[in-house]
Amino acid sequence: MKSTFRILAVLAPLLLAACAPQQLVRNKGDAASLAQQEAREQQLADANHWTLQGRLFVSNGQDNGTGSFTWTQSGDHYEFTLRAPITGKSFRLVGGPDGAELDGLDGGPQQGPDAEVLMHRALGWNVPLDELRAWVLGVRAKDASAELSFGDDKLPSLLQQDGWAVSYPAWDTTRQPPLPTKVFADKPPYKVKLAIESWSMQ
Repeated sequence: MKSTFRILAVLAPLLLAACAPQQLVRNKGDAASLAQQEAREQQLADANHWTLQGRLFVSNGQDNGTGSFTWTQSGDHYEFTLRAPITGKSFRLVGGPDGAELDGLDGGPQQGPDAEVLMHRALGWNVPLDELRAWVLGVRAKDASAELSFGDDKLPSLLQQDGWAVSYPAWDTTRQPPLPTKVFADKPPYKVKLAIESWSMQ
């Protein structure tokens, strides 16, 4: 829906400025970096109950959308709420293995067996939700080969998987294990950017 994108795009330049990527160090993983990443992934293997809040930017190459979001993951079920700036309009995506429902649309809620297909049909967004659930933790999604590059801190700087390039410009290293605070996923012409302001692991 182009009208939806126009509403959400009002403050997109501000979010882009706030999320502007720095020049990232990208070193091919040495043994120490890969061992640290494997340890992180083992620590986070059962992390499936959490809530994060922040800001979201999406683009399909022609239209942009942005807003603040809350993402709650409860096992295989999730609730994702996006609030648009200025208008206060919100979208709410809830679902799990049995399907998904998107609420907040002009024509009323829509349901579908696949959340990604539902969002693309209703909003024109291409968001890899299954993979993003792993990427937002800074770990590789299962069942697909991945290539990793690391920063000087030996944390992932770039993750390439399933045709997407996922950059990690910032991390919260006060947590153990560290968690990303910025996650930028790019698969031309699509872009998804998360600026995470708070994590709550349960």
